[in-house]
Amino acid sequence: MTVPAASATETITTYPELDRPEAFTQENIGWVPWLTPLPVEDFTDRHWDGVVDRSRAKSPYFALLARDPEILAARTKTDNDIFYNTKGGLPRAERELAATATSRFNGCVFCASVHSRFSSHYSKRTEDVQRLLDEGVSTQLDERWSAIIAASVALAATPVQFSAEHVERLTAAGLEDYEIVDVINGSAFFNWANRLMLSLGEPENPAP
Repeated sequence: MTVPAASATETITTYPELDRPEAFTQENIGWVPWLTPLPVEDFTDRHWDGVVDRSRAKSPYFALLARDPEILAARTKTDNDIFYNTKGGLPRAERELAATATSRFNGCVFCASVHSRFSSHYSKRTEDVQRLLDEGVSTQLDERWSAIIAASVALAATPVQFSAEHVERLTAAGLEDYEIVDVINGSAFFNWANRLMLSLGEPENPAP
């Protein structure tokens, strides 16, 4: 169903019959936008530069964000540097864990599915990651992962909740200063990314 927006040329699309996920999951799920993504055939060089990785244009989320290509490019390069540039920093599995904890806390089912899957893949700790999804951010795992989750959630709630006690706990759990920075970067980025995705559409179960 589409509803004309009151003061814009865009229309808002709703999905009364959408098959919505009822729980957090590590499975591949879909996402549908409430605003119309930019059709790929309308992409100019600016838009292709904005998506950075051309394969992302297939995603309705990135095709929607491509309506503001310069902002999308900045967003994507930041994302890539936080999660893919792991030389000398926090292991990829734990960067993804920070993103998963933040997404679980913020209620972003789609983001949690993507990053829990990556955390499981890189850590081989699928059951622990699933406990985080099932039991929530108060679940008790080993001290290193629990410290990362607690720091991520504090940042997601409001930055002033993140304190010296979180840094001390991360240090005691064996994280170096530069690894703590990676925890902060992963959580902070997804605290923003969750809110953006939650405000633009909703998750859906894949077709059987």
